[in-house]
Amino acid sequence: MRIWDLPVEKLCKNHLLGEHRELHAIWNIISQDKKGYSKHPETKRWKGKLKALYIRHEELVTEMKKRGYNHNSPLDARLAVGKETQDECVDSIDTQIKILKNKMCKCEL
Repeated sequence: MRIWDLPVEKLCKNHLLGEHRELHAIWNIISQDKKGYSKHPETKRWKGKLKALYIRHEELVTEMKKRGYNHNSPLDARLAVGKETQDECVDSIDTQIKILKNKMCKCEL
């Protein structure tokens, strides 16, 4: 599971769409108090920050539409509570950039 802490416009197609899927998984785990992956570090860092996660989702959706993708999975804005900024990372920004560069994908880093 990974929600990148990088600008969405820098992500390649695979990482943009992959993050969108993972974000929905984390949203459901937290908002519906599900147990699966609730202890995962990526999930834990978003607890109490559904507003920030909602904002990230909207950034992803804007970028997806800009690239011509359809979007049919809105989040319930009423559940977007808590902090509106993410102030912790699983991996540093520099490490995230290195991870993506090592994947030899088309991310623009």
